[in-house]
Amino acid sequence: MHSLVNVNQKSIVVWLLICCISVFAMVILGGVTRLTQSGLSMVEWQPIMGVIPPLTETDWRDAFKAYQQFPEYQKINQHMTVAEFKPIFWFEYAHRILGRAIGLIFLIPFLFFWVTRRIPQPLLPRLIGVFCLGGLQGLLGWYMVQSGLVSEPHVSPYRLTAHLALAVLIYGYMLWLVLGLITGGRHKRSWSVDPPWRLSVFVTALVGVIIISGGFVAGTKAGFAFNTFPTMNGDWVPQGIWALQPAWRNLFENLATVQFSHRVIALALAVLVPVLWLSVLLASVSPRVRLATHGLLVMLVVQISLGITTLINTVPVSVAAMHQGGALLVLTMALWVTHGLLRDKRAFRP
Repeated sequence: MHSLVNVNQKSIVVWLLICCISVFAMVILGGVTRLTQSGLSMVEWQPIMGVIPPLTETDWRDAFKAYQQFPEYQKINQHMTVAEFKPIFWFEYAHRILGRAIGLIFLIPFLFFWVTRRIPQPLLPRLIGVFCLGGLQGLLGWYMVQSGLVSEPHVSPYRLTAHLALAVLIYGYMLWLVLGLITGGRHKRSWSVDPPWRLSVFVTALVGVIIISGGFVAGTKAGFAFNTFPTMNGDWVPQGIWALQPAWRNLFENLATVQFSHRVIALALAVLVPVLWLSVLLASVSPRVRLATHGLLVMLVVQISLGITTLINTVPVSVAAMHQGGALLVLTMALWVTHGLLRDKRAFRP
């Protein structure tokens, strides 16, 4: 197999890995910002001037006065003081600053590699696409915040989930590009695919679905209801899961249905990932694919444990943040397995 990784491309791999780690951190910080009810503390969107935080007590009073004009203060935090406002402001400020920093972490090296002609031609449009997605993510973040500044002091679960899904898409796509650079040239795809490849694609897609489901769990605060396991307050199937009309709304807005569907998808993964693991063990594949599959199985066990712990303890911030990070790690391992099965010349032979 001819390797694509030369000296220049090693630099690109390192750069993209740093970008992946930065987006990973951004997702975790975004989760903490949401869990600490900090996301609506900055009521203005200033892409350039917004990098300067309040520096004096007068600045803090002005920022707090602006916050007081919006529903979260008026309906929930009427008794909040400036001192209590500062911590939630700093969480949201850090989230926005990290977002701007990621843009620079991506853009500056990209321009350098482009000007010095170090980017392989097939990779160039893909990297431009990543940058465009990053810009769209910034706009989507503000669009999400706007939904909580109008009449209700809560962001739309649809917009929150879209914001999360786009971040995960950016992370996953950059990781896929890294895997392509590391493992070498493209091999001819055969769509008369073998069982482990088909199953790995399905598992990876299902991991993406459960992350989106988790976005709706977060957006509806469904994790604060039915805090028992394995039953949901004594019921295997909670009552009222089809209470809303039209019926499709229950999947995204009904707390019982949102949490129930999240559990069902997790159960499906708990069955399918061991099946994939066993299929790969029986296949003629490379050691790196076997290693990735071991990692996927272990990470899923950790992730399910974190999910149960988060639930029965009514969503503690630290554990919930680890659960969100765990979802990205499960996705990382699933992408690694899928990419390895696609690239490996030694296909499974039943």
